[in-house]
Amino acid sequence: MLSVPALAGTAALGIALANGALAASFAVSGQQFKVSADSLKGDGFAQYGSVDTNARGDLLPVAVTAIKTAQLDHLCQSVVTHLPVVGDISLNLSAGTGSTPVEATDLFVDATQLSGNASFHGIEIGRDASTLDKGPDGAQGMQDLFAQQADDVSISKLRQTAWATNAGTFKLSGLSMKISKGKKECF
Repeated sequence: MLSVPALAGTAALGIALANGALAASFAVSGQQFKVSADSLKGDGFAQYGSVDTNARGDLLPVAVTAIKTAQLDHLCQSVVTHLPVVGDISLNLSAGTGSTPVEATDLFVDATQLSGNASFHGIEIGRDASTLDKGPDGAQGMQDLFAQQADDVSISKLRQTAWATNAGTFKLSGLSMKISKGKKECF
């Protein structure tokens, strides 16, 4: 009896995905990655719930954070892969560590965890996700779902875990990528 509501909810999410109402623009890998930055400053902020899918068709709940233009100082991205016989392999990327920050436009992050010290201007909390209009084009969720938006956002000590990131442009000044044995994460 309990499976009937779950099946109906899964079917509704599947229909929403098929109709493009959710943010799954590609099948995500089976691994989440971590991102940290000393600071993020962005204009045109929107945040709402959505669902990603992996290649097996599993539904993965996420909080989509969408920003029209963003600058990040001291960006770190890491993912750890466990390989049989070899063990853990870490991929680490850093950028924006000098005087030029990382720049992104139409940034969408499908996150499962976000922390830091945040401040907003012109924030609207509890807005219907289908009516968002301050973020990038297409930054809207399903009707009747909770969302928030603001004119701008500033986050220091950013830490997030995510399934996916999309951007119209992503400029990585001072890019450095390293692969190493062992578990080496941004945080």
